[in-house]
Amino acid sequence: MLVNYETSWYRSNHAAFDLVHAGALGDIRKVVVHDGHRGPKEIGVEPEFLSWLTDPKLNGAGALFDFGCYGADLMTWLMNGERPLTVTAVTQQIKPQVYSRVDDEATIILTYPKAQAIVQASWNWPFDRKDMEVYGETGYAVTVKRDDIRVRQSGEEREQQIAAKPVPTPYDSELSYFRAVILDGAKEDGLSSLETNVTVMEILDAARRAAETGKTITLPASR
Repeated sequence: MLVNYETSWYRSNHAAFDLVHAGALGDIRKVVVHDGHRGPKEIGVEPEFLSWLTDPKLNGAGALFDFGCYGADLMTWLMNGERPLTVTAVTQQIKPQVYSRVDDEATIILTYPKAQAIVQASWNWPFDRKDMEVYGETGYAVTVKRDDIRVRQSGEEREQQIAAKPVPTPYDSELSYFRAVILDGAKEDGLSSLETNVTVMEILDAARRAAETGKTITLPASR
């Protein structure tokens, strides 16, 4: 089983990952992920998809699941599969006249022994966005759309915006990757692997429970 998230193929996200794992930013301390758009109805998604997205049983939530999944996936990848200690979440219905059965605004906070992640999922952004900020002990990286990244490292007076390097084939697109895994025995990438995405589902389930109860959810030490 493979999971296909759009952000898995962004050069910018892979560039941030490479900087973290090369030690260029120091140990991760905080990651902030912003994902979403003006709302599925507002951008004119197909009626069948809109019906599914706004069904609390089929989708499980609204913006919380629709866009919270990207940040949970990226953070799990950045942390080499480490599961968070706790999950806290707040959801709102800012447009109940449009989305009467599910949330349209959500914020998830994940804690790790020495790091935090803040995942901001929304159907209320003024513009489409999928971007991430990674802050380490000694530097930071901010993704700019699919292909660019802003970076500042220790000793530098200002940040630089640079073009991210291409992702090596077959890890540069969903179809080439899927073919390579099925037919060529390519190694499963962390972003799309079943193991990573079981953790993603644990995070989202805990976030839904946290939002419903108003309590922080502690994940068990192991599955």
